[in-house]
Formats: sequence, structure tokens, C-alpha cells
Amino acid sequence: MAEQDVRDLVGLVADAASAFIRGDMYRYTALIKHTGDYTLLAPFGGEPVHGFDDSAESLTATARWFGGGEADVELVESYVSGDLAVLVVIERQHGLVGGMPDQDWSLRVTLVFRREEAEWRLAHRHADPLMHRVSTNVAAALARGDLGADD
Repeated sequence: MAEQDVRDLVGLVADAASAFIRGDMYRYTALIKHTGDYTLLAPFGGEPVHGFDDSAESLTATARWFGGGEADVELVESYVSGDLAVLVVIERQHGLVGGMPDQDWSLRVTLVFRREEAEWRLAHRHADPLMHRVSTNVAAALARGDLGADD
């Protein structure tokens, strides 16, 4: 994979992040294809998700959760070997998420792409909202689950 190919993949990820934060899930799924064994470690925590549900019902529900915003993607590092590409990025974004007011929703993200035939498909995404440092006490509370889903 050439340097230009990495730039093209980052551009695709940036366009997809912009579509996602705007709730344009049909655009997102047109841009990013997922592998059959896709895994997600979501930024809100919880157990890993296996598979990507691209049903109309799921896409509509996700679209309702994201009410608009903007995203830019900053490449931190890339690793490419054969049919695997790993992108470590910062999604610098703000938007209306979950009925909350427009705010910073920037994420640290690791993406693993696998080439299947002639296209790159997303095999894994791990995102977290820890763009701002937190204290050891806050990190420990998160690890223990003391800052629950309703906090």
C-alpha cells in the first residue's frame, strides 16, 4: 500500500466520520464497507459488538441519535502489512448526539482495515472519548463501572 493509498483511506474515513456525526447513515454505509467478522469497541463502553447491522431499522435508529455536526480526521499513525491496514486517528468532531446540545465529541480511534478482493473493508473499530486527560481517580471509577450509563 503506497503513501497515497493511506491518504485516500484517511480521506474515506474522514468523509464517513462526517456523515456519521450528521446522522447520514446511508452515506456512511456507502463509504465504509464492513467485514463479516467486524468488531466494535464503542466509545460509550460496554461489551464488544460483533458484526455490523446495516438493516434499515438499525440505520434509522442510529440516524435519530446523531442530529448534526462536523468532523475532521487527523492521522496519528498508520501501519500497513499485506492485506491489513491500521489507522490510528483523532476524530475531531462536534455535534448533537443523544439529544444533548452541540458539543465536542472528539474521539481517539483505532481502525483495522482488511483488503477483501479489490476493496478495503473495516474489520475493527475501537473508539474512546478520552481526548482530555482524566485523573487516576476518574480512570479508576470508569474501570470499576462507578460512573454508570446514567451518570
